[in-house]
Amino acid sequence: MATALISKRTVDDAKPGPRDQFVWDTATAGFGLKVTPAGRKTYVFQYRIARPGEADRTHPIRYTIGRHGSLTPEQARRRAKELAALVDCGICPRERDRDAFAAADEAQREAFDNARLEGELAFERIADLWLDHYEHEKERRPSSVRLAKLVVNGHLKPVLTGKPMPHIDREEIQPIIDAIPARQRAMRRAVFAYASVLFGWAHKRGDIAANPLSGMVKPDAPKARDRVLSDFELAAVWQGASDLANPFGAFFRLLILTGQRRSEVAGIGWAELDRSTATWTIPAARAKNGVAHIVPLAPAAVAELDRLSRAEHGETDEPAEKWPKTGLVLTTTGITPISGITKAKAALDDRIAKDCEEPIPGWRIHDLRRTLATGFQRLGVRYEVTEAVLNHVSGAKGGVAGIYQRHTWKDEKRTALDAWAHHVTSLATPIDANKVVSISEAKKSA
Repeated sequence: MATALISKRTVDDAKPGPRDQFVWDTATAGFGLKVTPAGRKTYVFQYRIARPGEADRTHPIRYTIGRHGSLTPEQARRRAKELAALVDCGICPRERDRDAFAAADEAQREAFDNARLEGELAFERIADLWLDHYEHEKERRPSSVRLAKLVVNGHLKPVLTGKPMPHIDREEIQPIIDAIPARQRAMRRAVFAYASVLFGWAHKRGDIAANPLSGMVKPDAPKARDRVLSDFELAAVWQGASDLANPFGAFFRLLILTGQRRSEVAGIGWAELDRSTATWTIPAARAKNGVAHIVPLAPAAVAELDRLSRAEHGETDEPAEKWPKTGLVLTTTGITPISGITKAKAALDDRIAKDCEEPIPGWRIHDLRRTLATGFQRLGVRYEVTEAVLNHVSGAKGGVAGIYQRHTWKDEKRTALDAWAHHVTSLATPIDANKVVSISEAKKSA
């Protein structure tokens, strides 16, 4: 084993052999120079260290300090002395480096994970991805998409923006639901439902380990309403709507005459209407249950649409033999369906209160639909026909019955709606205010 005071000259004079050659420094114990058969020269430090509970030191451990050229002999010697001091303290330099490398690697991974949590997995980013997926994954009703956006942008983002999706738990979601007034049961359930779908989607993607809403108590369902307008109240709404400027007056009257949903009537397009057959076809994309629906139009409904058609074309001659082929029926902009329905309802209530000297208590727009269904019952309309007019997929049309019973009730629906329209319009005449016309009588007068 060659020994010498390791200096630049010693290093330069060291020659390679058939295998690794070593020169050990005479000034610093354990410090040496390794020369490979290829001539590469590297500074090393060799040491032994005792393990806890062991009396003798282990076999020699050789530690690479660095290559000659990157380090001078003096720099390498100083490093060897530092390593010797660690050994004297019972610290293994190789294990310390391994731990340091592991810690650095862990820190790097943690930094990467944190960057991903704050970027790719930030709640707002995942929420936006889900909204885009929800809207375009399949054809959905615009009202469902609007509600999903309202839940995410109006309720979830204000609280959860900036938080990593995997770190969000039920303790952060429950207060969001609790912040919604208890009387707004429908909104509380909507926030719970859409949040559950959003987090469930993220779970399936592998963005989070579990859906935090799983196992949470679902908010109570809204109490089912049973409000039905009396004939007097229905007449007041009809007359009040007649005093409202279009398109809002026509909107309320078409709601009464057709019994269709508020969003379906508000978004009606001329392309959905056929005057020659007096029918309105609601496409599946606009129907709440996703089922296309044909609504027969009673003469009173056709008359409403005639007036709107003439207003659109600036015509005054009656009757209007043709309706437009494109565009929206009820619009104030010519581009979008009517909005401001809540304000229009308030204006209607004011009109009714003025005409009747008191307001109609506790009624909502959707009550008009329930009033039609109840009116059908009074008129003797079959339950299946009522369900068909309302486009309900319930026990009468679902399951096995829905598969094998394919009757559309087309004629029965028209007869029922004609009878209902006759009843509604007759209410405007005081002498007929309490008269209910049967289906057979409606057929005779049609």
